[in-house]
Amino acid sequence: MKVKINYSNKEMNKKTNDSTYITTDLAYMDGSSWKTFEVNLRARGNFRRAKCYFPPIKMKIKKANREGTLFSENKTLKLVLPCLQQKEKNDNVIQELLGYKFYEVFSPYHFKTRELDIEFEEPKGKKTKVYQLKGFLIEDDKKVAKRFDGKVFERYTHPLAMDATTSVRNTFFQYMIGNTDFSVAYQHNGKLLFVDKKIMPLPYDFDMSGLVNASYAVANETLGISSVRERKYRGFKRAQTIIDQVRDEFISKKGRVFEIIESYQDHFELESEYSSVVEYIEEFYKILEDDGAFQKNIVAQLRTK
Repeated sequence: MKVKINYSNKEMNKKTNDSTYITTDLAYMDGSSWKTFEVNLRARGNFRRAKCYFPPIKMKIKKANREGTLFSENKTLKLVLPCLQQKEKNDNVIQELLGYKFYEVFSPYHFKTRELDIEFEEPKGKKTKVYQLKGFLIEDDKKVAKRFDGKVFERYTHPLAMDATTSVRNTFFQYMIGNTDFSVAYQHNGKLLFVDKKIMPLPYDFDMSGLVNASYAVANETLGISSVRERKYRGFKRAQTIIDQVRDEFISKKGRVFEIIESYQDHFELESEYSSVVEYIEEFYKILEDDGAFQKNIVAQLRTK
């Protein structure tokens, strides 16, 4: 979807917080014409807000403003933008978006996303700077919960108290994309859903993963890794039958994963960034499909505390 938006990044960082928003217009291409409506925006995310030129955004839309638009069912949304002004900035967005698309394959409890082509105008004194950016929208967690007649669960929960199969799918997925920057227990880069008397993990924010390999990403050396491209399995010990079941699920859906990757090839600006995704996911499946590598890298790493 093509979108136009304008605001000052300096003003965004300086004037917004958890309860304070700035107001601007958002235009989107609807068929052959542009539709415009008012939105309220604030910067979100602690790390990216501090480090990024384009901070990620939380968007609120009043009911009267969103009626009759493609956004009519979305009171709040997250907008993911490139972090820094680098040649691979837009490709990093597509790489992170692929993480969300992969998780859709493995779990029904996922965020829906929508890719954007953004014309971003930023006022700079008497001049205006125009950027052509990739971005994507993420639905609100309450909307995910409503889809399953559940609710968002906002309290500390040990992973072993979560639904076993869904929890293992989440940790396999995090290993797949090389992400260690999460804690479902403390809801760091992950939400929890309470559905059918079960607690389900709902992961998000994958910019620190090996899949994205962002220039600003830092490896968690306390885990014994020296690069974000280095995988570390973070899942807890579960019944071997569940581990084997989820392994089989991921292997059986390998073809679908690579279909998704291939479908996004034309969305990349740099062939090297696309190739890095293919190679990284191929490495994951080599581990998954080899009994010895699977035992060493996943089964032997199962946490007990």
